[in-house]
Amino acid sequence: MTPVVAQAERLEVAYRQHLVWSDANFRIERGEFVAVIGPNGAGKTTLFRLLLGLIHPTAGHVEVFGAPPRRGNPKIGYVPQTHLVDRDTNVEAVQLVRLGFSGHRWLPNVTPAMFRAERDATEEALRSVGATELAKKSLGAMSGGELQRIFLAEALAGHPELLLLDEPLANLDLRRAGELVELVHGLVESRNVATLLVAHDINPLIRHLDKVIYIANGRVATGLPHEVLTTESLTELYGVPVEVLHDSRGNLVIVGGEDSHADAVA
Repeated sequence: MTPVVAQAERLEVAYRQHLVWSDANFRIERGEFVAVIGPNGAGKTTLFRLLLGLIHPTAGHVEVFGAPPRRGNPKIGYVPQTHLVDRDTNVEAVQLVRLGFSGHRWLPNVTPAMFRAERDATEEALRSVGATELAKKSLGAMSGGELQRIFLAEALAGHPELLLLDEPLANLDLRRAGELVELVHGLVESRNVATLLVAHDINPLIRHLDKVIYIANGRVATGLPHEVLTTESLTELYGVPVEVLHDSRGNLVIVGGEDSHADAVA
């Protein structure tokens, strides 16, 4: 039986009595690649904050690794939506990735065995994202695509069982976005790590996905891509007519619902 990494039943979250979404039901297993999509402000990052134990649900039940979510869970690797990088910084990539192994703190009295473990994990993480040659490069001198690889390596250094990636494709061109998706998919398979990736455009992801979590209009739909990304399913989710179309290249175009999202996934 495949281990369950995270699951929720009738989950609801609100901020200051304002409902974000409700009645979310999902089950994420080891080695699954899951896209979290929906319009701006729908509550996609809120889902990550719940899984990270940063906020608590107002109703329903959620578990991560069989227990309530908790802050600082070493089994979770997280790449946030925004990383502030000073272009004048001299911090090298290898230094940042090393922090992903040590829990974002410098460890005093490091023994030789601890040093070797940290070094090996750092080198493996850089190698796994194809960034070995970037180890000594300063973060301030990197392109957007290079930075995303280093942030991903940092999240992988602690050998997580759940990887949360919040809009890693933002600000990447089509080619680099496709390369990053291929990289993440390879990591999902090689490391058997459950991965949730927030994105606006489903098209670079869709052929690799095991599940989709679609958040819109205060509601959440979860299932296989061909179950969720349909005219009928999204019309029910939004509560207004939505049409799912396919262009000549097989890309999905979602028309209706909230205009901002229709533009984003077209």
